[in-house]
Amino acid sequence: MTAPPKGDARQPAHPPLRGGARAAARPPAAAPVPYGLVVAGLLAALACAVVAGVALGSVTIPVAEVTRILTGDAAPSPFRTIVLDVRLPRVLLGAVVGAGLAVVGTVLQALVRNRLADPFLLGISSGASTGAVLVLVLGIGSGAGITSTLALPAGAFAGALLALVLVYALARRGSTMTGARLVLAGVAVSYILSALTTLLLVLAGRPEHFQEAMFWSLGGLGSARWDTLLLPAAALAVGVGALLTLARPLDLLLVGEEGATVLGLDTARFRAAVFVLASLVTAVMVAASGAVGFVGLMVPHAARMAVGAPHRRLLPVAALGGALALVLADLAARTVAAPQDIPVGVLTALTGGPFFLWLMRRRPEGSPL
Repeated sequence: MTAPPKGDARQPAHPPLRGGARAAARPPAAAPVPYGLVVAGLLAALACAVVAGVALGSVTIPVAEVTRILTGDAAPSPFRTIVLDVRLPRVLLGAVVGAGLAVVGTVLQALVRNRLADPFLLGISSGASTGAVLVLVLGIGSGAGITSTLALPAGAFAGALLALVLVYALARRGSTMTGARLVLAGVAVSYILSALTTLLLVLAGRPEHFQEAMFWSLGGLGSARWDTLLLPAAALAVGVGALLTLARPLDLLLVGEEGATVLGLDTARFRAAVFVLASLVTAVMVAASGAVGFVGLMVPHAARMAVGAPHRRLLPVAALGGALALVLADLAARTVAAPQDIPVGVLTALTGGPFFLWLMRRRPEGSPL
């Protein structure tokens, strides 16, 4: 048996790596909690949050009474109208909108490979606000009937789609579109549309519109009804279902543009298609709830810490986490200063703003934006 060459016994088989090489070579950390347990815990927490959201408010309803009404007990109750016609649609709309915004935020962060990405960096919320304010100023649907019910959401949806087209057109250069240009185009369009919204309100000279316009600027769920819940729920189901089928290409984007192309992904076409899908889902959510910011920024980071980066596991957890976050935020908005109803977007901004600054300080050297 021959002795090994001198020095081999003293040297490790793989020399230690430094800086970015060490981070690149290190395998992804396993999720600290089993995936099934994370999902079950989020489902249980969401169920408790829904019951709390229905029970608590300016009028407190006993949990036993809420449970009895929700389970279909036909016994008369003075709280039945409050539970079924006022609070339950609001809580469910909060869950749907929160889930939709969190899923879109998760996807956008993969598309632009930027952890600061958020649905509202793309200017879609400003577009929705402009569309809604334009409907108010022009008096469209000011009468009774279904036209009055759908006019504001339709205007917000149209404004959001216009913002989508503008951002997409500005971000493209030839046949390519980078994540940096996408975010910068979204910020520019957002500022322009916000200024246009203010100009419309000033020129209209009707102060009564300012309060309604505040809803679209700060977000809120106070106008939730069963008929306003159908479109966001359908958009969430279709959007999440479609994005789950695209989980593997989304994972490929995480390795970088060149690596994804080598592995057979047409990154430009794929990014454009998913960007359109994510923006449409966001437009529907904003049309229903106004501009509720930072949910799509904070929740994806928490979800990745719990289950890792693979999108087939990440997207369902992000959806449940977003639903839970917005239901709790709306509950706080209704109870902190009861009977005053604080716009839920104010609370999400108060928590999301510091989180955004924290992420900026942790930005690696040399990373874009």
